[in-house]
Amino acid sequence: MTPQLTSQSENDTLGVMSEELTRTDVPVADGRIAVWANDGPGTPLVFLHGGGLDHRMWRDQVSAFGDRHRVVVVDARGHGESSTPTGAYRHADDVATALDAFDLGPAIVVGLSMGGGVATDLALEHPELVAGLLVSGTGTSEPTFTDPWVLDVFAEWKAAEETRDPQRWLDAFLRFVAGPFRSLDDVDPAVVDRVREMGWDTLQHHAIHGFVPPTPVTRTWERVPSITVPVVAASGAVDSPDHIGMGHRLAEAVPDGQVVDIPDVAHYPNLERPEAFDAAVDLLISRVHR
Repeated sequence: MTPQLTSQSENDTLGVMSEELTRTDVPVADGRIAVWANDGPGTPLVFLHGGGLDHRMWRDQVSAFGDRHRVVVVDARGHGESSTPTGAYRHADDVATALDAFDLGPAIVVGLSMGGGVATDLALEHPELVAGLLVSGTGTSEPTFTDPWVLDVFAEWKAAEETRDPQRWLDAFLRFVAGPFRSLDDVDPAVVDRVREMGWDTLQHHAIHGFVPPTPVTRTWERVPSITVPVVAASGAVDSPDHIGMGHRLAEAVPDGQVVDIPDVAHYPNLERPEAFDAAVDLLISRVHR
């Protein structure tokens, strides 16, 4: 049965994007997810944000692709304008519910970090909804981390959670903006501010209520060779070796994969070098339609 959608008459935190996309709340089990979409032409293009962030990270991509695609931007549960999870859920199932509600699919799905893992999960669990897949800074939703720099960030996160210190958590989170080989002083301050604002909002609106992690999708690496649609792994070249390596591993494991390394940026290439990231999306679009 098609979910009953609730449209929002007031434009919210998308700012300039609110003029191009319309927000709709899609009911899911024990909650709702906020979805923004336009009525553009062409193959649907779905954007899934990174962990701790929200729909606002895709502002540049909405402007770049909104005039030639049906652009869809989704807030995951526990992020942005979506509800805080209270029970069992899977992010990929939520995205599938949204696409079914809008009768969208197969779509080209673009995901960064957590969103990239969700995109891969969607291709594994709901392959009929995916025409092409771009991941950035990840491979699947079952990451492996061995790099000392990444492990140090995670240790700092854990310490911040144990001491209930939101500023300490946010400071650790922002280290991913610079990556292991730069400092935040090397990054455009506007980019740092955008990530800081989204991360702080996630803490204040969701994490404060308690975090219910999603039910994992399992055996993902074992199953990725079954993904037959075109896959592009677009990574920031100065991201951690773990994040870059997982993207490369995914591209090498599927029948139709390609790697794009974007120079001089770390975990958020769509924010630091949107034109280069958009070129990677265009590459995927061309592979889908070849």
